[in-house]
Amino acid sequence: MFFKSASTIDFLIAGLGNPGRQYEGTHHNAGFLALDHLAGKLGCEVTRAKFQALTGQAVLAGHRVLLMKPQTFMNLSGNAVGEAARFYKLSPQQVLVFYDDIALAPGKLRIRPSGSAGGHNGIKSIIGALGTQEFPRVRIGVGERRGCEADLADFVLSRFSETDRKVIFGRFDDVCDAAALIVGGDVTAAMNRYNG
Repeated sequence: MFFKSASTIDFLIAGLGNPGRQYEGTHHNAGFLALDHLAGKLGCEVTRAKFQALTGQAVLAGHRVLLMKPQTFMNLSGNAVGEAARFYKLSPQQVLVFYDDIALAPGKLRIRPSGSAGGHNGIKSIIGALGTQEFPRVRIGVGERRGCEADLADFVLSRFSETDRKVIFGRFDDVCDAAALIVGGDVTAAMNRYNG
């Protein structure tokens, strides 16, 4: 459900990832990449340093949104998200998060209005910062690690294969459309349309 805020921002959309050139194009940065795609569609630059993040403001589905790429590194994403949510007096339901999921096939989306961290340290950090699991999220499938990538950290910090990259980037328009539905107050429609 959408709660109108009295602040200048109606919704926070955070894409999760790690800052720095060495992490560009890696599995763990799918959230950054999806947020960049959304920013491009909205004609917004996510370059202003604020809340331990790079930020930009835009309008989506008639609501003013703050786009955010935390610069705290993945495991401390909640520091940036929590700071911005408190500043704008946003409820957890007004915080949308894009992030990678190694349990989903490349390009598969899973939208939920709430849920546990499921082993994802960025989401665990945000849950800690907001004090609840009750915030919407879009999980972006990046594929399961294979035998030659047995170490989880090695896998999430490795770059996409060209095939996986095309599939994943090919879903970013759907991520953006889902975000518009969620910001507009209809998480259920986003789930029905884009899950599976």
